[in-house]
Amino acid sequence: MDIQQFMKFMADNMPFIVTGMAVIMLIMLIVMINQALKLNYMKKRYRKMMAGVDGANLERLLMGHIDEVKHVVEENQRIDAENQRMDALLQTAVTRVGVVRFRAFEDMGSDLSYAVALLDSHNNGVVLSSIFGREDSRSYVKPIEDGHSTYTMTEEEEQALREAMAKAQ
Repeated sequence: MDIQQFMKFMADNMPFIVTGMAVIMLIMLIVMINQALKLNYMKKRYRKMMAGVDGANLERLLMGHIDEVKHVVEENQRIDAENQRMDALLQTAVTRVGVVRFRAFEDMGSDLSYAVALLDSHNNGVVLSSIFGREDSRSYVKPIEDGHSTYTMTEEEEQALREAMAKAQ
C-alpha cells in the first residue's frame, strides 16, 4: 500500500475515525475521572488514618507503643533475672520439714519429746531432737548431707528425716 492509497482511505473514512477517537477519548476521560475520585477517597482515608485516635498522629502513636514494648521487654528480663536469683536462693532454703513426737520414757504422760528434720531441696540440713524427761531435758542437732547423717540416728530421727524427704517438690 502506498501513501496515496492510505490518504484516500483516511479521507473516505474520516468521520468514522474521528467518531472512534472521540469514543476512545470519552472512555479515557471516564476512567481518569473514576481514578481521580478513587484517589481523592484514598487521600481522605489516609489523612484520617494518619490523624489517629483523638487527633494524635499515627506515627507518634506507633512509636509510643514501640517504646512501651521495649520497656516491657526490659522489665520482663529484669523480672526473669530476679526469679532466677530467687530460685537459686530457694534451693538452699528450708523447704522440707518432718516432725515426729514421741514418748521417750514410759513413766512420762505425754508425747513431749520430738525429732524435727529441716531440709533444703537437696536434702541437706539438720535433724533437731529433744528428749524430755522428769528430771531434765536434752537437745541434739545432727547435720544431714544428701539425706544422710554421719551421726547415729534414733528411729524417731530417721522417721522425721524420711517424712521430710518424702515432701520433695
